[in-house]
Amino acid sequence: MKVYKFGGTSVGSVINMNHVKDISVDGHKKVVVLSAMSGTTNALVEISETIRQGEHDTAIAHINALNEAYNSRVSDLLSNNDLRNEVSNYVNDIFKDLLSNANQNHSELLHNKIVANGELLSTYMFSAFLKQEGVNAALLPALDFMRIDVTNEPDNFYIKKNIERLMASTPEADIYITQGFICLDAIGQVTNLQRGGSDYTATIIGAAIDADEVQIWTDIDGFHNNDPRFVNDTRALSHLSYDEAAELAYFGAKILHPQTVMPVRQLDIPLRLKNTMQPEAHGTLITNKTNGEGIKAIAAKDGITAIKIKSVRMLLAHGFLKKVFEVFERYETSIDMITTSEIAVSLTIDNTTHLETIINELEQFATVEVDDFMSIICLVGNQIIYHPDTPQLFQVLQDVNVRMIAYGGSNNNISLLVNTSDKLESLQKLQRYVFEGTAEVAL
Repeated sequence: MKVYKFGGTSVGSVINMNHVKDISVDGHKKVVVLSAMSGTTNALVEISETIRQGEHDTAIAHINALNEAYNSRVSDLLSNNDLRNEVSNYVNDIFKDLLSNANQNHSELLHNKIVANGELLSTYMFSAFLKQEGVNAALLPALDFMRIDVTNEPDNFYIKKNIERLMASTPEADIYITQGFICLDAIGQVTNLQRGGSDYTATIIGAAIDADEVQIWTDIDGFHNNDPRFVNDTRALSHLSYDEAAELAYFGAKILHPQTVMPVRQLDIPLRLKNTMQPEAHGTLITNKTNGEGIKAIAAKDGITAIKIKSVRMLLAHGFLKKVFEVFERYETSIDMITTSEIAVSLTIDNTTHLETIINELEQFATVEVDDFMSIICLVGNQIIYHPDTPQLFQVLQDVNVRMIAYGGSNNNISLLVNTSDKLESLQKLQRYVFEGTAEVAL
């Protein structure tokens, strides 16, 4: 059995839902994971925010407008009267519940319940659409099996046991449909895997059922060798290793949720990225196998803050790094890049929620300088730190102010910290140096 995940764009219109049906119905049993229809999560987040701000009339207006849009979509999607009435009733019940929330006190739990409705709506509608088209489909509610533990990691034992139980108790189907993104927390309350988490849902399920393959279907034909939003003539990569894909996802390649690779890598389950609008394209196949050496792809991550921390003692500051890391650990703030010297450490973070408090604690034993509006440019490929062409990168970027370099921490990754204002120029220069004139991107 395979697992297919389709993103919001893939289920964002009746035409696209037909594409998803044609891709999914191929004679093989599978689990299909769906995101919310494109634009829905943003609309629900806005509704939650207006409730938080006490703008209840505005929230009600937004809820009614979204309800009307969904009723129109149901009419376009379903021609079978019984199914159309069933789905319309479900949709209207969802929005009645949202209206009842509009006058409640806002909380994190209320926010999570509100945004969960996007996936509930898309899966219910698509399930009915498949039944209308004569497909033997069944709906598996993610909230009946998907759970995270107290550390916000997937509760894999719980997930495996409960999805097996649910599939065994559900009439056998060719296609099982479930929601991405949403889950329960360790005490059984509705939460989620954060933005982009539907990819993660797919590989968690893939690991739980020991799938033959997990496919992530989106609106681009796999990982590209650079960011097509900023660089012309990028090319899709046919193959990547799990390590290479994880590096690219973490450092800015938007096509894949950063945590997606982990569940399938442990079981050596192939992960394939495909384009819903071009299903015949090969896409990118991600496995344990490495193909070739040298730089394969470039990604960029914005919203980076650089922090330089200098010890108040000039030399031999025993325990200095330990104290620095303890501060960031205390506030659960991850570090992306780090460079050190005898008396100072420079590092980067992408979460500034606790930045002011972190700085106050660091200043008790160090001087601190902060630079924001930075970007990390990540170059990824197998064994790139040993490739003879790699040192030329620094000559290519001689006119760019490179604030930090992470080189050697991983054989597959070189990271450069630049001002965000220099990101576009840097990506384009690296594209010309690394890829222009080459006939193939990946072996």
